[in-house]
Amino acid sequence: MIAYVGIGANLGDAQANVLDALRRLALLEGTMVVETSGLYRTAPVDAKGPDYINAVACIDTALDPHRLLAALQDIELAHGRERPYRNAPRTLDLDLLLYGDQVIATGSLTVPHPRMHERGFVLAPLAEVNPDLVIPGLGPVRDYLPLVASQAVEKIG
Repeated sequence: MIAYVGIGANLGDAQANVLDALRRLALLEGTMVVETSGLYRTAPVDAKGPDYINAVACIDTALDPHRLLAALQDIELAHGRERPYRNAPRTLDLDLLLYGDQVIATGSLTVPHPRMHERGFVLAPLAEVNPDLVIPGLGPVRDYLPLVASQAVEKIG
């Protein structure tokens, strides 16, 4: 299954944390990293704290969506991820953005990821990886890029 993972960090060595997360994704059982975006610097949205380093990875995985989410959370924990409050600064954040064309709504997982279409830090790297990508139930990523143009998103690598 082709899935897309959003990656972000704004505590510690954020860039190193994002790059390590990409490395760890490639090590997941039954998973291959197909493509990754460059790195982007973005201001926090609905939060305070240092700027984020963000990226998106396209993966091909044999893991079902809930097992993949658990694996992503394990990678976050390996980086000391804490969740003291909503939108708190973080050493690493991994979000399952898309899982094929599936729409999933359970107590622990919502795919497509909520508000991804409103976030420049998701859409810019996602469009870099796959400019023709369609968000199930919403439409093409490219249609949402103009709506987030006012958000500061700077490609840094």
